[in-house]
Amino acid sequence: MFDRIRAFHRPTSVAQALRMFEAERRRGGRGRWVAGGTDLVVQRDRTLRWLVDLTRLPLGYVRRVRSGFVIGATTRMADIEHSKPLHGFADGILPEAASTCGSQQIRNMATIGGNLANASPACDLAPPLLALDASVVIAGRGGRRTLGLDRFFRGVNRTALNGGLLVEIVVPAPPQAATTTWSCQKLGRLQSDIAVVNAAAGVALDARGYCTWARIALGAVAPTPLRARGAEALLVGRRFDRAAVEAAAEEAAAGVKPVTDVRGTAEYRRAMCRVLVARALEECARRAGRSL
Repeated sequence: MFDRIRAFHRPTSVAQALRMFEAERRRGGRGRWVAGGTDLVVQRDRTLRWLVDLTRLPLGYVRRVRSGFVIGATTRMADIEHSKPLHGFADGILPEAASTCGSQQIRNMATIGGNLANASPACDLAPPLLALDASVVIAGRGGRRTLGLDRFFRGVNRTALNGGLLVEIVVPAPPQAATTTWSCQKLGRLQSDIAVVNAAAGVALDARGYCTWARIALGAVAPTPLRARGAEALLVGRRFDRAAVEAAAEEAAAGVKPVTDVRGTAEYRRAMCRVLVARALEECARRAGRSL
């Protein structure tokens, strides 16, 4: 596929990268940002004529900010998987999700920015990041803007970038509560395969065991990764028990729009959505020391 590439740029700053990208867009022909390239290679898009490589930009980092984190867009999945600070944050759901993103060789190349910007419905890190209320920082001609991740995905392989560059992911501090717990679940033929369904959940409980805050996010069951807002609303304000978990799982499954493809039927995906949401909430309960 690369035999038709006429230009390959390796900028060393975000500003230079944006100038090169815009100059190529004006010249015409299709082009892409590229970092690890693990999605780009398998897509085999022979219409591409130019690439702007991001690997020399200073965007590979995991930094604590107050009680949350900022993660540079070219941070590799392997670095997230093995990040000690992230293992101690939100029950380690980001390292857990990163550890299922393909083989070790893939994780040594693939980046968090590429995983999100590729905008696959089955994106590995989208559900836990959505559950964490993460935002993305996009650099463009007009400067930088911050956008909630729930507004970033626009469709299958479509995002709000519009020629901009994803430079950073912002993960805020979890809500204050007596207990806050998290879970990430993935169903695939193998753990490292593309997800048939993936899910993430976070719940905050008060001292009486009532849910004061909830996030449930899903992947591979709609054109974009999404929040199960109806299921979240069912949990808030009620005792976190078996009935609440089952009601939320049913509501989450009712709200998805899966497709049938080589990995599974729409009916199977809907059923597994119910199962994975229940499993995620059950794990949250176990981590909170509650018996359902």
